Amino acid sequence: MSHHHDTHDNHEPTQQEYLSGPQILPHRVQPDMTVADLIDQQFQAYNAARLHEAARLYTEKMLSPEANTTVGLTMAGALTPAGLGGCLITLMEYGFIDFIISTGANLYHDMHHALAMSLHRGDFRLDDTKLQEEGVIRIYDILFEDKVLLDTDSFVRESLKSLPNRPISTSELHYHLGAQLLKAGVKPEYSVLAQAAAWNVPIYTSSPGDSSIGMNVARHALEGNQLTLDPLADVNETTAIVHHAERNGVLILGGGSPKNFYLQTQPQLWEVLGIQKGGHDYFIQITADAPHWGGLSGATPSEAVSWGKIKPDQLRDAVVIYGDSTIALPLLTAYAVSKAKPRPRKELYTKRAALLSDLKEAYEAGKKVRP
Repeated sequence: MSHHHDTHDNHEPTQQEYLSGPQILPHRVQPDMTVADLIDQQFQAYNAARLHEAARLYTEKMLSPEANTTVGLTMAGALTPAGLGGCLITLMEYGFIDFIISTGANLYHDMHHALAMSLHRGDFRLDDTKLQEEGVIRIYDILFEDKVLLDTDSFVRESLKSLPNRPISTSELHYHLGAQLLKAGVKPEYSVLAQAAAWNVPIYTSSPGDSSIGMNVARHALEGNQLTLDPLADVNETTAIVHHAERNGVLILGGGSPKNFYLQTQPQLWEVLGIQKGGHDYFIQITADAPHWGGLSGATPSEAVSWGKIKPDQLRDAVVIYGDSTIALPLLTAYAVSKAKPRPRKELYTKRAALLSDLKEAYEAGKKVRP
């Protein structure tokens, strides 16, 4: 199946139509330009143009009040240690992201900032054996004391004590950790987890055992505790959010497991639950992965159409920026807060039970129709 924008007729574009895009001009760069002006004027081709397209798709379509889009953000790669949490906190504050799916590591390292433990800019060419002898941990060019890990672990373990002795969704775990940071943290305004709890933005982790948070929950289990993280509850909650939304849009940072965990909500609806909803409406991904390795992180939006993850006629509303999230996300964030009005926050965390019962009802109703 070909993916022309024009799916309804076989009209071949004329020369005039091919040349209907804005003319490329070598605009001068001015001192003290705003980020939004820089992107509008200078980002005209290649991945700069993809970033420009993504910025406009996000601000003009996804965030338009008429669209009432529920925006999910997925995050893979060590972004919070690099300080990128500041962008996410800004986007949450403006009502520009409604729920998050993240690797556990991003949420674990996010806590260091709230607990006033310092991470430092450093060099990626250091001798790691020497660093290890000095008790210094390295994430590429980020350096911090090994005690940061031990102290964050003890904060997590202390927080786990006040959770129920039963399986919970990761959104409950993250909300609880955020609430503890709001109470006990020194600088909770620096933490995605803390601010997400303050604003009722649910946060999920698709592989909860795969981080220091999960490792500490595992230690808790060794001590005889029945608290476990239930990934199936997460599948149902995220599907319920997507099912209930008027329109769905996603901002994908990196790719990896969080990308699939978000996009699989559509096949969960049509393929598994038999609820016909149609794919996601808006898709923006920032990735350094190419499609030709066959991995999910580099998979294109048009491949997602074949899975029913994205609507075929929405491919014009899908942009992939091939680049580095640490460069693209701050630019995208600055553009969004400059160009789009804040939206009322959806506070989906408080609505999870209602959304789940809606999903269950739709599933039961569909079962009566199907054999």
